[in-house]
Amino acid sequence: MTILQTIVLAIIEGLTEFLPVSSTGHMIIAQNLMDIESTPFVKAFTIIIQFGAILSVVCLYWHRFFRLDRTPAPAGSSRIEAFLHKWDFYWKLLVAFIPAAIIGFLAKKSGIIDSLLESVQVVAIMLVVGGLFMLVCDRIFSRGSEKTKLTVPRAFRIGLFQCIAMIPGVSRSMATIVGGMAQRLTRRAAAEFSFFLAVPTMAAATGLDLIEVLFAKDANTDWATTNNIMMLLLGSVVAFIVALFAMKWFVAFVTKYGFKSFGIYRIIVGAVILILLWTGHSLVMVD
Repeated sequence: MTILQTIVLAIIEGLTEFLPVSSTGHMIIAQNLMDIESTPFVKAFTIIIQFGAILSVVCLYWHRFFRLDRTPAPAGSSRIEAFLHKWDFYWKLLVAFIPAAIIGFLAKKSGIIDSLLESVQVVAIMLVVGGLFMLVCDRIFSRGSEKTKLTVPRAFRIGLFQCIAMIPGVSRSMATIVGGMAQRLTRRAAAEFSFFLAVPTMAAATGLDLIEVLFAKDANTDWATTNNIMMLLLGSVVAFIVALFAMKWFVAFVTKYGFKSFGIYRIIVGAVILILLWTGHSLVMVD
């Protein structure tokens, strides 16, 4: 890849990873429009730069990730309840992460995920279907209440919604935000919890993919040249910076305007992929 292609892919990763538009669909279009061959390095690149996006969440919300709840536990709480109260943020993240960890492991072991990932058409169709849903999302889930708190059961149910994103093209961000709104959270609260939940979920999934790329029996690491390592660093930094701005913009935008614009955009992207397929273009997955 050239430096320009590296920067473009990293920008796309940073922009789309946390928006409900499917980063997979955008990577497919970008790779094919720029005629980037799906080499072992390209595959490793699209996996590794996700760590830059993950780190952006931790940095933007560092006060949530590195601060325990110092408020007094409810009166009459047991030692265990007092402990969980102190670690409330991490406990809810763990509970929300568990469904994806279990279902994702079983689905990957059975080969279901890999078979779905081979179908670009599935990505395109789910982009359109998800887009149509987002056009009416605000009507289906009327705006949540500021008084609605994220409880452990609600966190678990959001985690179940996240599992829908195992279908390529659905978008992990879309699934978790919709899950949050279904639990009566405000748009802002749902979007921010989606960002938080992305950290353990993406770190686990990306880590497993990276291990597979680097340490599989048929793994080819000849691409790990000095030049390519520099490309990886550049891509990770760009994805990190772009993701920071994308998240801040997204929270402000969706709080004020809702999801209709993203629904329209998803339909357009899905339609572009389908048109490319129907006109004989051989599109390939990049991750």
